[in-house]
Order: sequence, then C-alpha cells, then structure tokens
Amino acid sequence: MKTALMLVATIKRVFSGTGYGLIALLMVGVMEIHAATESTAVQQLARGEYLARVGNCLGCHTTKGGQPFAGGLRLTTSFGTFVTPNITPDDETGIGRWSQEDFWRAMHEGKSRDGRLLYPAFPYTDYTKVTREDADLIFAYLRSIPAVSQSNPPHEIRFPYNYRPLLYVWRALFFKQGIYEPDSTKSEEWNRGAYLVQGLGHCNACHTARNVLGASQDEHASEGQIMDSNWYAPSLTTRQEAGSMDWSIEEIVELLTVGVTQRAMMSGPMGTVVRQSLQYLTPEDARAMAVYLKSLPESDAPPEVRYPEMPEGVRKYLAQGEKLYEKHCQDCHGASGQGAPGIYPALAGNRSVTMAIPTNVIRIVLNGGYPPTTAANPQPYGMPPFQQIIRDEEVAQLVSFIRNAWGNRGSLVTPVDVGQSRGSRH
Repeated sequence: MKTALMLVATIKRVFSGTGYGLIALLMVGVMEIHAATESTAVQQLARGEYLARVGNCLGCHTTKGGQPFAGGLRLTTSFGTFVTPNITPDDETGIGRWSQEDFWRAMHEGKSRDGRLLYPAFPYTDYTKVTREDADLIFAYLRSIPAVSQSNPPHEIRFPYNYRPLLYVWRALFFKQGIYEPDSTKSEEWNRGAYLVQGLGHCNACHTARNVLGASQDEHASEGQIMDSNWYAPSLTTRQEAGSMDWSIEEIVELLTVGVTQRAMMSGPMGTVVRQSLQYLTPEDARAMAVYLKSLPESDAPPEVRYPEMPEGVRKYLAQGEKLYEKHCQDCHGASGQGAPGIYPALAGNRSVTMAIPTNVIRIVLNGGYPPTTAANPQPYGMPPFQQIIRDEEVAQLVSFIRNAWGNRGSLVTPVDVGQSRGSRH
C-alpha cells in the first residue's frame, strides 16, 4: 500500500508540466484505484480475522500444540465424541474447495458442502444469527491463512445418535434459522451487544441448559448448566451466580477483556475464552456486550434458605476444613477470606464460591486456578493444584468451610462430590 502511494506521487511529479499530462493522469488513476483496492482488501482481511476471534473459531478448531485451525480437537459429550474439522484452505483435508456459498450454508443453515446435515456440536444454532457480510469476511480470512494438510479422525457417536437422518427431526423440533433481527425499541449499542452474545459469541451454547436431546432450552436461556466437561457455566440472569445486574458497565468490560476484577476472576473454560477471544474485543464491542448482558431480565431468585443451628457433627466437619484452610490457603487468601486486590481473589462474598452447584470451586482446588493471560494482565498470579496433596475427604471439608465462613452460606460438599470432579481434566 505504501509503495503504491509513493509510486503515484512520483508519477505526478515526473510528468508535471510535460506533454504527457493525459497519460500521466490515466496512470495515476489506475494506480490510485489499485492502491484503494489493496487497502480495502487488507481492511477486509483484518475485519475477518477480528470476527473469527470474536467467534473463537481457533478455540475449537485447534488442538493443544497443533496447527491453528487444523482441527482434531475431541469434544466429549453424552452422545459420544465429536472431532472438529480442519478449516484451513487445504484442498484435500480442509475447506480449500469450499465456495463462499458453501461456508454461508454451514454457518446459516448447518449444512456441509456436500449437503450433509451438521451435528449441532458446531453451534450453527447460534451462528445462524450472523449476517452474510460477517460470514463472508470470516471465510475470506480463513482462505488467507496457511493451508495445513491434516486429516482428522471421524466422530465417535453412540447409536442411535450416529444415524444422521435423525437430525432432520431434531432440526424440525429445535432449530430456528434466521439472521439476528434488531429490536427497534432498543439502542444501536444494545442491539450490537445482543448480536454478539446471541450470535457470533454463541454464549448460550454453554450458559443455557439443554434437554435430553442436546437442544438449548430457550425458556431457560442463559440460566446456566453443567457442561459435559464437568464445569458449571453459571447463570447470566441470576445475581447469586454470574448475573451482572448490580455491576457497572466498566466492571463487566474489565471482566470480559482482562479476565480479572476486584471481585471476580475468569478460570477454567471461560478463562480460555477470554484469552483466545474476548480480550481482542474492540472497546465499542466490549461495551455493547456489557450493556446487553447487564440488561438481561433477572430470573426468579432461589428461595432464601434458612439454615438451622449447625449440629455438632457439622461444626466439627467445618473445623477440620478451617485447619486445612489455615495450612494451605490463608497465606494468599487471608485470615478473613479477603484476598489481595488484583492478585488473589477474595473468597468472602465470592459468588463462585457460594453458588448452589459447587463444581467449579471443587475443580479449582483440585486442578488449580489460573486467570487468563491477557494484554492487560500479562503475568497473572495462579493457584497451584492440590489434588496430589489432600484427599477427597479433606477437599470436601476445605470447600465446605470456605462456603460457610466469613458470612458465606452454602451447602456442604461431600467426598462423593469431589470424587466426581477429580477425574475431570478439561
């Protein structure tokens, strides 16, 4: 681009005042058109790369240590294991022979190049809301990346779910095709946020409960679910979990793009999403998402639990947990669970600690807690794993204490709860 503009300037200077003015003007015109076209193409590729980031294509289509976008990631579900495809422009093993129309059909209709129906492990139920313009830009970007020759193994799906014609029935029941339709009663910023959350960001793929056939339950949109990886994606509509009704827009933006705030920290799969995707949001898009998330209607709060006086056995159980806390946790999180601002999260009043489903806090004690590495937080402090240090019974006592200390109130955790999480690795 810079070279083209310099050449235009040179032509103007050389032919100025000569008899070849018309030729010079024609040459300059051609060069300026070329420069403008080149500039537009570069801008479009950059825009496509940004949209692919927002959609976190890299997250599913790259294995640990593998080539970017070459696929091969195994997604274990209750229906079997799905293997993500290669979406680099390789002719034989990727999407090199796909047309723009083929890609649009996959995103919008959930159909492969050859017409086969795609399994909804690929979130086309969300991507259908993406505009044609954005889909074309993503495709153009994917066509520009290095081609990788990598064949990936087929899905390993249990019967009868491996009988693909059943997808016709599933789609008739659960798939609503259509681009996002703006709400005319809302602001442009709100609609942009809704488009990103509902469509390209596919937040409901994790944060909305699914029925026995794996379809999102729209009546429980964003209300949270236990994922197949045995992490709990908390409700975005309940202030006791991850609802942001009483957060400022600035706090929500910080959590989305940095991964850590004074009162929350992203970890587990959501930490990965921040690292790979959300930290790259433009300030305008991050704010739009925050505006939309803050506006989500609050679901009915769970009934207040009136805890009776603790039996002596429970007191002893929690006392054991307190001893473990003093030994393993207090140096970082403080004697009163206050944490260290910007370094170690507070445990007192921490929603991720007191949620009705304790899966995440158990996982963090077992496997460690690591905020995402982001541009705004390049060297985050982490918490080491304790699964090799303390037994299931001790983890249960420790977590139960944390959930009931310093004004926290939560159900007790049992060794069985811990055992169910100990085998989870993702």
